[in-house]
Amino acid sequence: MTGPGVHFLDDEEIACVVEVLRSRQLSRYRFKGEGEAQTSYSNVSKFEAEMAGQLGVPHAIAMNSGTSALLSALVAAGVGPGDEVIVPGYTFVATMSAIVHARAIPVLAEIDESLNIDPQDVRRRITPATKAVIAVHMLGAPCEMDALKALCHEHGLVLIEDVAQAGGGTYKGKALGSWGTAGAFSLNVFKTFTAGDGGLLTTSDPELYRRAFGFHDQGFEPERAGVRPAPDLPFGLNLKMAELVGAVAYVQATKLPRILEATRTRKRAFLNDIGDIPGARERAIHDRDGDCGTVITYLFDDPRQAHTFAEALGCRVLIETGRHHYAKMEALMNRQAWNGKGCPFDCPSHPTTRSYSQSDLPHTDDILGRAVALSVGVSDSYLGPGFGVTPMSSPAEIKTIADELRERVSTRMGW
Repeated sequence: MTGPGVHFLDDEEIACVVEVLRSRQLSRYRFKGEGEAQTSYSNVSKFEAEMAGQLGVPHAIAMNSGTSALLSALVAAGVGPGDEVIVPGYTFVATMSAIVHARAIPVLAEIDESLNIDPQDVRRRITPATKAVIAVHMLGAPCEMDALKALCHEHGLVLIEDVAQAGGGTYKGKALGSWGTAGAFSLNVFKTFTAGDGGLLTTSDPELYRRAFGFHDQGFEPERAGVRPAPDLPFGLNLKMAELVGAVAYVQATKLPRILEATRTRKRAFLNDIGDIPGARERAIHDRDGDCGTVITYLFDDPRQAHTFAEALGCRVLIETGRHHYAKMEALMNRQAWNGKGCPFDCPSHPTTRSYSQSDLPHTDDILGRAVALSVGVSDSYLGPGFGVTPMSSPAEIKTIADELRERVSTRMGW
């Protein structure tokens, strides 16, 4: 049960971690003395520079989690009490958590058959209180970013990309995480590249970078600028990435192109060996070249066929998996969990009372009720893809697993 990056851990990461321990430099900072400027040549800083270069953005901030990166992006963009943030009903609960802890209000939007947020439904949900839209690149494939960016520009909205499941992916040749006002990445064990845990915020906006850096590091200027606080920044938190994590993250970042080449190659082979699935088709993908290739998702015409297919492979349809479906997010559905106070239900700064129910997004429910995911590197039964191949599978192994798939489901589905 891992993501692709775990398969690529080797002596390079081990050597980098050992070097950090031997140096006894366990912080991202290298202090020369009180009040003096410090060098920034830590592994955390090298990780930031490596990712900024790969993604084509001027600014990147390493953090302790993808959730912290999302929260920092929202706060730095000025999202706060009374603001509405439009978010897909299919995402990990962390996306909702970040919105609520920024004291804003999640507004649920439908997905389309790409399993990503539907730009047309986003348009329908914009109100005078809307401040931001979060585009979540689910299961390794990009959202329709040109449409979302144009829509946000038209209405003066902040566009934040949740790239947790699609690190290294692109849309029309441009890196995910570089399209929006800010991007947020995760490095947990189920992601394309990993450091166990960790996150990254990316942006091309120098002021948002400055504010996000201050928020993630106790209100200090970027790189602490000689341990100088920024008096015009609000209170910050301690969301920094530790140097030992940075050592693994940096080495993994240098391997990211190779990791994605492996997953994309094996996805093509696995699809070819599986062949046609009667009554099903692969989900829509807005840019196949930019897809990370970590998951194959089939949409069935009939939800009963989807259930049969999933059961034959020992997995579940996506509507039944974990806290990725809005109706499975207990805190969002349970007003009592918040004692009836504060966001998202009763924000004093908001003119209306918000409520959520398990049938808010019928189109999303229909799509996820007909969707089954197979692994091509991301193996996570909580997310959905449990049966499949790995980034290390040989052509022979891929064919064997494809044959096993067809054998398991053919009788059950009456092929």
